[in-house]
Amino acid sequence: MSLVLDAAAQDLLFREARTANTFTDEPVTDEQIQAVYDLIKYGPTASNQNPLRIVLVRSPEARERLVARMAEGNRAKTAAAPLVAILATDNEFHEELPRLVPHAPKIKDVLYAERPVRERSALLNGALQAAYFIVGLRAAGLAAGPMGGFDPAGVQKEFLDDDHTPLMVVNIGRPGPDAWRSRAPRLAVDEVVTTV
Repeated sequence: MSLVLDAAAQDLLFREARTANTFTDEPVTDEQIQAVYDLIKYGPTASNQNPLRIVLVRSPEARERLVARMAEGNRAKTAAAPLVAILATDNEFHEELPRLVPHAPKIKDVLYAERPVRERSALLNGALQAAYFIVGLRAAGLAAGPMGGFDPAGVQKEFLDDDHTPLMVVNIGRPGPDAWRSRAPRLAVDEVVTTV
């Protein structure tokens, strides 16, 4: 069975896409990020909850504060990337549900009244949206360097508030020299998929 996407699009989004470790100095514009968000905003989430929040770190002062909270091995590439985004979840996403799910006006109070339930749901659905964001960056011809190596409590304190949980930090730009490590192996389909 063939895929609907042509081979070039499959390669751009998946087969040839890699985590970039270096970037050129070409800027990433607000218009590019807007186009990426417009592309990915319809990705699926439970109850259409949309918990992802994106903080673009553009100013030198903010970049310096973020770099100080990155793991040592991630500091230089975060300092040099044209744009860095903090992807976070909004644990109070349920406040938007009456607008996002107008056909079920009570869903906010029925399913998401308790904070621990919201946090679990925001983590899962925010991660799903973050994955779409990375694919959207690829569709825009940009490369992404998503990282979990940072101080979550420090990033939360410095850039967010108690209602937002950082998921990852993503370096964004056009790939630079020696941007890629060697392709790491992946599990085969028969190691991942079972039929019952």
